[in-house]
Amino acid sequence: MWDVKKIAAIPKLNNPILIEGMPGIGNVGKIAEDFLIDDLKAKKAYDFFSYSFPHSVFVNEDNLVELPQIGLYYKKFNDKRRDLLLLGGDIQPVSEGACFEFCDKILDIIEKSNVKEIITLGGIGLQSAPKKSKVYCTGNSKEIIKKYKEGVDVEDKIYGTVGPIIGVSGVLLGMAKRRNINAVTLLAETFGHPMHVGIKESQELLKVLDKKLNLGLNLKKLEKDIDELEKEMLQRTKNLSEAIKQTSLKGIKSKFKDTNYIG
Repeated sequence: MWDVKKIAAIPKLNNPILIEGMPGIGNVGKIAEDFLIDDLKAKKAYDFFSYSFPHSVFVNEDNLVELPQIGLYYKKFNDKRRDLLLLGGDIQPVSEGACFEFCDKILDIIEKSNVKEIITLGGIGLQSAPKKSKVYCTGNSKEIIKKYKEGVDVEDKIYGTVGPIIGVSGVLLGMAKRRNINAVTLLAETFGHPMHVGIKESQELLKVLDKKLNLGLNLKKLEKDIDELEKEMLQRTKNLSEAIKQTSLKGIKSKFKDTNYIG
């Protein structure tokens, strides 16, 4: 069961794209998504809450507690660029049913804004930290894979490299196909250790998005904030790790023992 709270009306958008990035291996997708929301000064349109979240709260920098949050934001450029809807948050739905239901609700909302294209972001866990993270892509049609591979350093030969793509970043691709929405995922190699924070790897995803969508991102800002971000993300990862162990995600991970991606 999801509680969807509308914060603001989404204006008419120019041929919008949904970009999703949530916690997963190395938090690569979440870091990239949070940066997009902040750097583009996107506006929040929806809040999502569910009793399927891990039973925990965060202690923020003001020494106050707050529940995990998931939000949908929009960015209207007011020029020839395609506008964006941005989906990010502190936690993923941690049960299989909640994940499918959540993706259905997201698709219901974005269809009202006439979204015809989705990009999800995440990481591929390696046994050690990569010297230079390679970005892979796959999607729900050959056409969209070709589109996002063209002109950038992205590898589309992914079969055999990753197991099932678990979580919103994967399920959203499959559910979108049922509604004839093209969807692609960009996955950056990262160290698969639970405490690793893949900020440098997230930069590789942002470089691809910046070039493909002409976003004009200030990527030097991410390099300046790298120490502060690592500290914040590590604390949040530690806070959630114990709670997640007691949820059905543990069951999912044991079910797919060969999985090296959760995003």
